[in-house]
Amino acid sequence: MMEVILRDDIKSLGKAGELVRVKPGYARNFLLPKGLAYEATEGNKKRIVAETKARNVRLAAEKDAATAAAATLSAIALTFTRKAGEEGKLFGSITSQDIADALAAKGQEVDKRKVELDHPIKSLGDHTVAIRLHPEVHADVRVTVAAE
Repeated sequence: MMEVILRDDIKSLGKAGELVRVKPGYARNFLLPKGLAYEATEGNKKRIVAETKARNVRLAAEKDAATAAAATLSAIALTFTRKAGEEGKLFGSITSQDIADALAAKGQEVDKRKVELDHPIKSLGDHTVAIRLHPEVHADVRVTVAAE
């Protein structure tokens, strides 16, 4: 077994900065060439401590920015007008792309992959859609769908 220090989070191994034991071939052929890990020498252990501090500062700044953006997004209400049938079912649907485009029109750029919509909205009425800005920060946007 070989000890390596992870540079990035790897789902099957652990979080960045952790000291893990892996098979030598996995380290030599995958982790080290892709820059996902360092060999666990004394110099690299000191290096990873400095990188961890820098990463923590960066993550804290990203979380603060996401919290500020969440406050702005939570105040936004979106309204869509679509053709609908008799029982309030839409002839189309409102997708995460539609929501991202409407937010962009209001000056808030959000990637459509950050819009947490389990399935497209297919009914009239008020809906609440979560936007994942950071792993720990979510914003709820009110979406109203009205008939034409």
